[in-house]
Amino acid sequence: MGLIQIGRHEKDGQSDVIVTTLERAVNWARKGSLWPMTFGLACCAIEMIAAVSSRYDMDRYGAGVFRASPRQSDLMIVAGTVCRRMAPVIRKIYDQMPEPKYVIAMGSCATSGNIYDSYSVVQGVDRFVPVDIYVPGCPPTPEALFDGILKLQERIMLKRVFTKQPDQVHMKA
Repeated sequence: MGLIQIGRHEKDGQSDVIVTTLERAVNWARKGSLWPMTFGLACCAIEMIAAVSSRYDMDRYGAGVFRASPRQSDLMIVAGTVCRRMAPVIRKIYDQMPEPKYVIAMGSCATSGNIYDSYSVVQGVDRFVPVDIYVPGCPPTPEALFDGILKLQERIMLKRVFTKQPDQVHMKA
């Protein structure tokens, strides 16, 4: 096995050139470095914790560094039943997260309230925070969470990074 030179094609020795846009490079970096919030509310949290274990290894999708601070997170995974008393707390934590931020609603309770049609259970977390991806199931498996993360990464790659044109500066002679 010979040495591999970075920037050289292995077979013919010609230099490799990668051409892309700045927007695509930024989106590629964002999709590969998602930092989720530690936010498990009920039984779905056990499946979210299992997804980070060595058996499933969520790190290979670039989303395994769970943070306890909203200011260090860009992905909120709401896993479990959301009670009305918890809804303002979730919204406050969401507001403290830096842009761009994403939300995954994990499980039937977080997406629709499941069988808990009562005054104390919120019928879907999308009533107070914008949800990007819904992961169905009761409880959803770690593989279902991975599917949601992959779908979120596909959406991130399609986002526009630079939407505003820079202001034109007019100089007088």
